[in-house]
Amino acid sequence: MGTSRRAVLRMLAGLVVATGGTSWMEACAGTNTFPAQSLPHSMLPAHPGRGTTLLTYYGQLHYKVDPLAWSPDGKRLASGYIAESLSLLQVWDANTGKTMLSCKHGQNVYGVAWSPDSKRVASGGGDNRVHVWDAAQGKDATTTSRTLLIYVGHTGSVIGVAWSPDGTRIASGSADRTVRVWEGTTGKTLLIYTGHAREVFGVAWSPDGTRLASASADRTVRVWEVTTGKTLLTYTGHSAPVTDVKWSADGQLIATGSGDTTVPVWESTTGKVLF
Repeated sequence: MGTSRRAVLRMLAGLVVATGGTSWMEACAGTNTFPAQSLPHSMLPAHPGRGTTLLTYYGQLHYKVDPLAWSPDGKRLASGYIAESLSLLQVWDANTGKTMLSCKHGQNVYGVAWSPDSKRVASGGGDNRVHVWDAAQGKDATTTSRTLLIYVGHTGSVIGVAWSPDGTRIASGSADRTVRVWEGTTGKTLLIYTGHAREVFGVAWSPDGTRLASASADRTVRVWEVTTGKTLLTYTGHSAPVTDVKWSADGQLIATGSGDTTVPVWESTTGKVLF
């Protein structure tokens, strides 16, 4: 096994963040207005060695901050809001906490993911669509090419999104129980993966881009062959919905997070639980 214990721990730490470990909610009773500076309930980046807070990012909404994603270059952080009357995708300067972009989303934002080159952000939400944003300008596809940058096809909320390692495709998981793979520049649906019995909460590409893993409310994790949509393995063992999934850097391991409070690590090629 080529994955070190330190690498596994880093992967698990990332999974804790991805499964909601940095979400805060504060009620905003009796108002439909959102001040430019909200109360301290936003993102709190911590120093990895000491666990100390470096910056507090103040957002625009008094609602839950749910999906978070670091840009691959480490310079920015994208966040999505779940709000009743206004939903936003925001991009922050990681060093200063300054809001760089604030993009209106159709409905609640459930998933965000950066392209490998840190130039684009994909988001999924309650409008059943995948949005692709220009991270430099913050322009929604409606201002440029709707066909290119808003992907339509899911019949339920899009909860998980992930870019392929080469940046040419986007995978999405939905409440309609399917996983879709889209062509990144056209929005064309390349494949639809079916098999889950309930909502798909998370999707993740293998490092080599040949496999996809999906986490579902049906308590299973599926590993798919990207080019065919064939189910290669189905991992069972969770006693509650599986909320997220992550690959190790070498593709040998998969970690999953679940409502059953466990984070098992699986051997990706066999589905065997290692610990």
